[in-house]
Amino acid sequence: MTTTTSPRGRRRAPTRIERAAGKAAALQKPRVILALLLLLALTSVMLLDGYLRAEVGGDERVRDGASSSKVPDKILGGGPILTFRGGQATTLSVPDKTIALTFDDGPNPTWTPQVLAILRKYDVPGTFFLVGSMVSRYPGIVRTMVQQGNEVGVHTFTHVDLSYQSTARVNREMTQTQLALAGAAGITTTLFRAPYSSGTDAIDNYSWPVYQRLGKDGYTSVFVDTDSDDWKKPGVSKIVQWATPKSGKGAAVLMHDAGGDRSQTVRALPEYIEKMKAKGYTFTTVSGVIEKDNAKNRPEGTRVAGGAAGATGEQSANGPGAAADMSGSNGANRSRLQAAHRTATGATLYEGRALVFAVAVAEWTVPTLSVGLVIVGVAVMGRFGMMLILARRHHRQRNRRRFSWGPTVTRPVSVIVPAYNEKECIANTLESLSRSTHPIEIIVVDDGSTDGTSEIARNAAMDLGMHNVRVIRQENAGKPAALNNGVRSASHDIVVMMDGDTVFEPDTVRQLVQPFADPEVGAVAGNAKVGNRDTVIGAWQHIEYVMGFNLDRRMYDVLRCMPTIPGAIGAFRREAVLEVGGMSEDTLAEDTDITIAMHRAGRRVVYQEHARAWTEAPGSLKQLWSQRYRWSYGTMQALWKHRKSLTDKGPSGRFGRVGMPLVVIFQIVTPVFAPLIDVFTVYSMIFVDFRAALYAWLAVLGVQLVCAAYAFRLDREKYRYLLMMPLQQLAYRQMMYLVLIHSCVTALTGGRLRWQKLKRTGEVGTPAGVS
Repeated sequence: MTTTTSPRGRRRAPTRIERAAGKAAALQKPRVILALLLLLALTSVMLLDGYLRAEVGGDERVRDGASSSKVPDKILGGGPILTFRGGQATTLSVPDKTIALTFDDGPNPTWTPQVLAILRKYDVPGTFFLVGSMVSRYPGIVRTMVQQGNEVGVHTFTHVDLSYQSTARVNREMTQTQLALAGAAGITTTLFRAPYSSGTDAIDNYSWPVYQRLGKDGYTSVFVDTDSDDWKKPGVSKIVQWATPKSGKGAAVLMHDAGGDRSQTVRALPEYIEKMKAKGYTFTTVSGVIEKDNAKNRPEGTRVAGGAAGATGEQSANGPGAAADMSGSNGANRSRLQAAHRTATGATLYEGRALVFAVAVAEWTVPTLSVGLVIVGVAVMGRFGMMLILARRHHRQRNRRRFSWGPTVTRPVSVIVPAYNEKECIANTLESLSRSTHPIEIIVVDDGSTDGTSEIARNAAMDLGMHNVRVIRQENAGKPAALNNGVRSASHDIVVMMDGDTVFEPDTVRQLVQPFADPEVGAVAGNAKVGNRDTVIGAWQHIEYVMGFNLDRRMYDVLRCMPTIPGAIGAFRREAVLEVGGMSEDTLAEDTDITIAMHRAGRRVVYQEHARAWTEAPGSLKQLWSQRYRWSYGTMQALWKHRKSLTDKGPSGRFGRVGMPLVVIFQIVTPVFAPLIDVFTVYSMIFVDFRAALYAWLAVLGVQLVCAAYAFRLDREKYRYLLMMPLQQLAYRQMMYLVLIHSCVTALTGGRLRWQKLKRTGEVGTPAGVS
C-alpha cells in the first residue's frame, strides 16, 4: 500500500466553477418555490375548470313540495316580475298583446348564435338569463348578444338551487356571474332568474328569503307564466302551441338556448315569432315591461328613478320613452331598452376581465393537459411493452448456455474509488474489494476529505493485509477530478469505477470485465442495487432501481444506445476514457456525460446484469431530493452538451436519433406528466366518478406491477417489496415530478449546481449481509 499527497499551500481563491456553484446555491430556494407555484397553478386551473363544469362545488339538489305559508298571497298570485320598490315586494304582469321572450341556461356555442341570428332577422329582442360559468367560457357570444340589443340577467354561476345554499354561497353565485358579465361585455345587470324556478306560485318558505335578500341588493327576480317546455323536445308544433298565451294575454315566455339539444327550439322560434306578430303581439324585454308599468303609473311630466330594478337608487339611462315596443324598431332603438344593464367600472371591470382571462387559460390548459395525458399514457404503456419484450430478449440472449463475450478476461484491472468524507463507508468498501476473485489494484482518491477518510482507508487496508491499495489525496476539486486523477494513476488498461459508499460481491469485478473480451466494447454498466432497503424510502428506491433502472438498461443495451453507466458500478477501457477527454466537469451527471461520449466515439456500451454492487441510497426525503435533482439536471445538461449527435453519422448519430429521443421522452417528458395520472385520478374520484376513476388507476397500477414483477424475477429479488408499490405511486412519484420541474426551471434559468455530498450512515456492509 502506498500513499500519495498533493501539495498544499496557502488558501486558494475560489474557482470559476465554485463561484458559479455558490450563485446557483443561492437561487435554489426561489426555484423550489417556483416549481411548487407551478404545481399550485396547474391544480388551481384544474379546479377552476371543474368548477366551471359543475364538477367542483356542483349541487344537483332541487327542492320540491315545500310549504309556502310564509310567502304573501299577493306574491303567490301575482305576475312573473318581482320587484322591491321602496323595500316593498311588488309583482308585475306583462301587458296584453305583449311578449317578453326569455331564454335560460346559455350561452351555448352551438345554439345561442342561431337564436341570436333569428332574433336579429325578425328584429325581436330577447332577455337571456345566463349561467355565469358559461358566460366566462364564451364571452364573445355574450358580447354579441348585448351589442345586438338583447337584455341579460343572472341565472347563477353554477346553476344551483339557491334555496339549499348558504348566504355566502348565494352572494358568491351572484357576484361571480356579475364579474363574468363585466369581463365579457363590460356590463352588470339587475335582473335575476333562479334555476329550477317557474311561476311565482312556486315560491316556498325556503326560496322566499333568498328573493327578499336579493331584492334588497337591487335585483328584480323574473319568473315564468308561459312555459314552452322546449327542454322536453316535444316537437316544433307543441313548442309553438305551449308558448302561446291565452286570449290575447301578455306573457313572459320561457325557452332555452342551452342545456341540451335545442334544434327544435331553433326551428320553432321563427314560426312562433311570425305567428305572434300575425296575432298583433309586440315583443319587448323584461325591463321594457317594467318601464311601461312605470310610465303608466307615474304622474305626467315626472322622470323615472331607479330604471328596471326599481330599487337600485340609480338614474335610468333610458328615459321615460324606453318602453316603446320592439316591432319594427332598429338596432339603435333596441339598445335603449337595456335599462337593466349597468356599465361595469373600476375593480368590477378589471376583476371580471381577470376572471374571463383565467377561464380562457383553464379552457385551453385542461384540454391540452388531457390530450397530453393520453399521449403520456400511450407512451408509458408503449415503454412498458418495449421494456418487457426487449428485456426478455436481453435476458435470454445473455443467459443462454453457449453465450460468450470471447476469451475469458483474466488480466488485472484498476478499481478507482473517489471518496469525499466517506469515513462511515470506506472501510466496508475496501473489505468487499479484498474478497475479489479477480486480480485488482485499488486506487482511493481522497478529494480533500475533512473527516479522516484517507487515514481510515489506509488503516483498513493494513488491517486487511491488502498490499494492492493506493491512497491519493488531492485538494477538493469534485468527483470528476478525482476520477480523472485515478484514471491517470491506473496501472492497467481496464478501470472499474465505484462510489465510496458501495460494496462489491466477490465475483463482481470478474463479471464486470468479461464483456471487454469483445474489442468493440468500450464500457460496461453493472447492476446497482439498494442495500438499505428496509425503510419505506429505501424500499421505494429498491423498486425503482430494479424496475426503472436495470430493466431500462436491458432495453437500451439491445438498442445499443445506453445513456448512463451508474457511478456506483461501471468499467471502461482506460484508453477510451482518455480519448474522450476523461470525466467532464461540464455537467453534474459525469456518468451520463462519459457514457454518451463513449457512444459518440464509436465505442459500444453494454449492461452486465451479473455484476452486482450494493449502494447506500439516500435515507431521507431531503437527501433523496438533492440526489435526484442533481441526476435529472445533470442528465439535461449532458443531453444538451451532446445535442449535435442528432445530426452525426455512425454510432454517434445512432445514439442521437435513437437513444437521445428515448431519454428525453422516458426520463424527462413522461415523468413530468406521468403524475398527472394520479392528479386526474384524485380529481375524478372526488368530483366526477369515483368507481370509474378507481378502476382506471388500478388498471394502470396493475400493468406497472406486472412489469415490476418481471423485473424482480429477472434480478431474482423478493416479491414482498412490491407491496410498497401502490404507496410509491401515490407519494414517491409526486416528489420525482417536483424534482424534475425544479430541474427544468434550473435549466431554463441557466443555473449550475455543484456535486452535492449525501450524508452516509455506513449501514450497507458486506454483500452477504444485505443479500
